[in-house]
Amino acid sequence: MAYTEVSFEDASDIVRAAGLSELVHLEKLSGGWANSNYKLSLTDNSKIVLKIWNEQSIDEVSYLLSITTYLCDNDIPTPAPIKFSNGDLIMEKNGLAWTLLPFIEGAWLVPNTNSLYSLGRNQARLHLVKPPANLKEEFSMGYSLFEKLFSIADEMDEWSDFLYMLKSETLILNQNINELPRGIIHGDLFPDNILVTNDNVNTILDFEEVCHDVLAFDLVMTFVGCGWHNGEPVFDRWKALLDGYQSIRILNQEEINSLSDLHRLATLSIAAWRYWQFVFNLPNTDHTDRYLEMTDRLNKQLPF
Repeated sequence: MAYTEVSFEDASDIVRAAGLSELVHLEKLSGGWANSNYKLSLTDNSKIVLKIWNEQSIDEVSYLLSITTYLCDNDIPTPAPIKFSNGDLIMEKNGLAWTLLPFIEGAWLVPNTNSLYSLGRNQARLHLVKPPANLKEEFSMGYSLFEKLFSIADEMDEWSDFLYMLKSETLILNQNINELPRGIIHGDLFPDNILVTNDNVNTILDFEEVCHDVLAFDLVMTFVGCGWHNGEPVFDRWKALLDGYQSIRILNQEEINSLSDLHRLATLSIAAWRYWQFVFNLPNTDHTDRYLEMTDRLNKQLPF
């Protein structure tokens, strides 16, 4: 994991560049494998977040900020980026994009029936927003990542049981999953990307995986992130998520029939990302076997 250490002086400079009050306190925030986050407290008692994008290019960050701004304008609860005095949303420093966001009070989502019902409603609202013209088509943790893993395995001659299984599963799922309704998907609605107040979702964060893809896939990906406990799927969590979702958008029969295959694809996507990150990209950490948490789920009985 790359991380950018920020001095008080550096943080003060970027606050001044946005024409904001003076910096009082700088605090490192936890979370995030692809960026560095700091909470900045200012003299006017306001708080903002400094986000440094360690794994995205300037162009990629510009794209993501354009999408989140569009979603804010369409009443999706995600913080709008703060402009600098020159009108830009990005300050480039040492080749990295530095951005500012409002700090939103709230707690990370704890998966219970009330919070998941609220999450389902908000996810359905996102799915009903008309996709912007520049929204990318490909989910970065899906088939393109699978092919990347296969290519690396060929180059390094390091095919594993997991990669053989992933290739076999990919062929089957490609045949089983038909064309389904598509729209804007978040792609990574796990608890640490969701802030709640009194079990009501008030903020959705980290749209790095946002793209134009299968809506029901996004829903079951949320269940992958929020619907399991101690390695087992929790029926009540699925029901709450689905009830909240369908209070806004009703799944059609073909979507319902595809849920098991879509959930399998979502589970494999998370396993593949963890394999890429902790086996190939950042080997020999405590997370090396973290992908196995996902593969262990593949033969569990699901609530759909």
